[in-house]
Amino acid sequence: MLTRKDGMTRAQFVRHWVEVHAPLALAVPGMRRYVQSHIVEERKRPDIPATDVEIDGIAEVWYDDREAMARAVATPEAKALFADGARFIGRIKTFTVEEKVIIPPGDGPGHKR
Repeated sequence: MLTRKDGMTRAQFVRHWVEVHAPLALAVPGMRRYVQSHIVEERKRPDIPATDVEIDGIAEVWYDDREAMARAVATPEAKALFADGARFIGRIKTFTVEEKVIIPPGDGPGHKR
């Protein structure tokens, strides 16, 4: 989860993330997938209070496994990517996650086989 640097407009943040940062991500060996999710609006629920956190976007990165991730982040390409992130990201919260797929792609309600 990413928050832009203080003093940076949302448009400046998005432009840098897409035009400068994304090409650097493409160069990291072993990275299987990279997705930028740009926040367009916040949905609120009347029955659950919102977490007090400001987020401008969510980056998702896939590797074959944790060992592949460790190898990738040790490369000069990843170090360049991280250095660039420090130029436009004001705050970051990073997690390593394991997916539990409940509905596989294409198998949602209304999907016919």
